[in-house]
Amino acid sequence: MRYGKWIVPRAGYEPPSELLDAGFSPLLAAALARRGLDSAAEARAFIDAGPASLLPAEGLRDMDRAAARLRLAIERGETVAVYGDYDVDGITSACLVTSYLRGRGVRCLPYIPDRIGEGYGLNSAAIDSIRARGATLLITVDCGITAAAEARHARETGLDLIITDHHECGGELPEALAVVDPKRPGCDYPNKGLAGVGVAFKLLCAVDGDAEALLGRYADLVAAGTVADVMPLTGENRYIVRRGLEQLERSPRPGVAALLNECGGLNRRINATTVGFTIAPRLNAAGRLGSASLAARLLLSADEAEAAPLARELCRLNRERQELEHGIYEQAHEYLAAHPPAGPIVLASEGWHQGVIGIAASRLAEEFRLPCVMICLDGDMGKGSCRSYGGFNLYDALTACAGTLEGFGGHALAAGLTIKRSRVDEFRAALGEYYRSRPAPDEPALVCDVRIDDPDWLSMSCVEELELLEPYGAGNAKPTVCLVDALLERVTPIGGGSHLKLRLAKGGAEFDCVMFGVRESELGAHEGERVDAAFYPQINEFRGRRSVQLLMTDLRRTDTLAECEAILGGALPPAWDSAELMPERRDFVRVWRWLERAGGRVRGDIASLAAWGPQGLRPAGTLLCLRAMAEAGIAGIERAGSELSVYAKKREGKADLEASPVMAALRARRDQFMDRRRKHD
Repeated sequence: MRYGKWIVPRAGYEPPSELLDAGFSPLLAAALARRGLDSAAEARAFIDAGPASLLPAEGLRDMDRAAARLRLAIERGETVAVYGDYDVDGITSACLVTSYLRGRGVRCLPYIPDRIGEGYGLNSAAIDSIRARGATLLITVDCGITAAAEARHARETGLDLIITDHHECGGELPEALAVVDPKRPGCDYPNKGLAGVGVAFKLLCAVDGDAEALLGRYADLVAAGTVADVMPLTGENRYIVRRGLEQLERSPRPGVAALLNECGGLNRRINATTVGFTIAPRLNAAGRLGSASLAARLLLSADEAEAAPLARELCRLNRERQELEHGIYEQAHEYLAAHPPAGPIVLASEGWHQGVIGIAASRLAEEFRLPCVMICLDGDMGKGSCRSYGGFNLYDALTACAGTLEGFGGHALAAGLTIKRSRVDEFRAALGEYYRSRPAPDEPALVCDVRIDDPDWLSMSCVEELELLEPYGAGNAKPTVCLVDALLERVTPIGGGSHLKLRLAKGGAEFDCVMFGVRESELGAHEGERVDAAFYPQINEFRGRRSVQLLMTDLRRTDTLAECEAILGGALPPAWDSAELMPERRDFVRVWRWLERAGGRVRGDIASLAAWGPQGLRPAGTLLCLRAMAEAGIAGIERAGSELSVYAKKREGKADLEASPVMAALRARRDQFMDRRRKHD
């Protein structure tokens, strides 16, 4: 089970009648309603998002000045430089503007900084190089909003500067001819979720005047950058990405076609997942390993013969990136297995590659359920990548520890830092102290959008219609669908045991499922047991045969009412051979705080525990904690029929929860299970 807390809709839900009367299937109608689209008109507007979704580029502050200066450069035949970033958003932004200007006969110099040697953002040495090559106008894309000193340097060298960016603004806006950023103060542009490539596209719209024609030529680049940078796929972003995906599928530019051909994706359906997990990682690999200009050359290539070797090299770099990341992860994981962390993970090494530690940090944060900081040491200094977990605000934490750092930046979920080697231990201690002083972060909850009580909702036609919600991404996630109390008929390991094929049965229907990244020993359920399944239903095509397949998100054993009744009655259900619900200290803390937040007492129906229990615990886990707390004298449980009343009790002295009878019984059950497993192994 990947999620400790599931939020499941109540049984018997009926989608809005207006949506059903309009011809939407129950599955799609329920998913639309979950997005707040209760009327047929709202639903159609969302599904059919078209050209009317595009907002006027002139609504961006300073856009008039930026467009006027760029038009002048085109008319004069000036040399224009485009300064991007080494990620997919920055690379596609630079290629978009470069391709457009070259198409207008302009000499254009794309510049992608080296991640390792130059770092992120505009730098003065690059400005000098660009000026020396004859450029009179410099346009930044996906960067520049905090480059106040560099903007002054550009002015001193005689280089006109237009900044286009989408990141948060610092205290001082750069002194440039124009600063175009939907997040800058005083900008009323409604779509604050434009990617960097989206802002660059708006600049071209303002210069050219025909947004639809530009989309016909460049929607693929705008879509790739928007998806890769995890921008919300709503409003005009949704329309742009939809157009771009169609272009990527039907008539990809030579560089993209070569890349898809190299990784087996050519002539297949292209969706946002293809961009996020096939195209973007290979373009990003170039930037991570210091070869971002290679990705730009590929996207700008107009010749298939030139593009093919570039695509092969990008795929090779991606494999190298995967190997580097896997090696770092394995090294860190081996250390953490021997030294289990009690607080935020802070690791440092000289042998790690700065370009890939962020990916390893994300994996470790998820696995150990703790914030993770990984630092590459070089001489007396170190550069680190930070990833959060469970709602812990990294930016606030780094701010509190700023005295131990040379610098930092980022946001709540991901950040970067610079630190002296001599202060790593001090930083680790300061971050741990800050973490322990905060309320225990809630475990991420799995929110199920649609509950299936009628298997007909998962018919071929219903699942096909669900695809009308695409493209999926930030702000428009795939709906999570769930089956409650289904029979797990079959478990079949695939992919060398790293993945699973499952067969579920519910209400006379059977469903084939696939679950990636989970081994049979990690499933937490066995053939023949009742389970709850969370998934996304999709159409699987294999050898010309189409069928409904459930792409599993998570699976858990069903906490039946009978099992909950057994706990309240003083027994443990015999099915719990592994005692996997044995409470930990943090579970008791969650239950106690849950009671405190409710004023010391909670009342409710036994069957509704999943809805009102503390986050991070299954219903049976909540009841086990309460039973142990009641046996230790710090909680009370009163029952009248199916109604429960649980409350906190005052007690002098420290309660020994581990000595409670239920904990002793669970320990014995666990020991028996482990003995059987050792004998089996």
